[in-house]
Amino acid sequence: MELIELNDPYRHFDTGLKGTVSCVDDTGTIHVDWDNGSHLGIVYGEDSCRKLNTVKTICYGREEVWDSREDALEFYMKAMAGSEGSEQERYAKIVAELAMGKAVCTDGEE
Repeated sequence: MELIELNDPYRHFDTGLKGTVSCVDDTGTIHVDWDNGSHLGIVYGEDSCRKLNTVKTICYGREEVWDSREDALEFYMKAMAGSEGSEQERYAKIVAELAMGKAVCTDGEE
């Protein structure tokens, strides 16, 4: 979850703050464990946020968590286009797994 706007006169959270949804209650309030250590709900109709499309990639043993599957796909497609041979095959495997919607995409080297 990424915060877009919080209309709370008693608290200030910066736009772009990220957190993990802990639950959604009967009124539609989205309760979030924010990365700044706070636990505060997003109130439907008052505040705004967006769901992140996170994905983890592992390439050459390096793990990276992306907030956007689309950004990861764009990065690895460019890397694939700019490489050849076994390196291109590694990137192509990750591109294929990203396109399939896998939560963790690897180059096959563990």
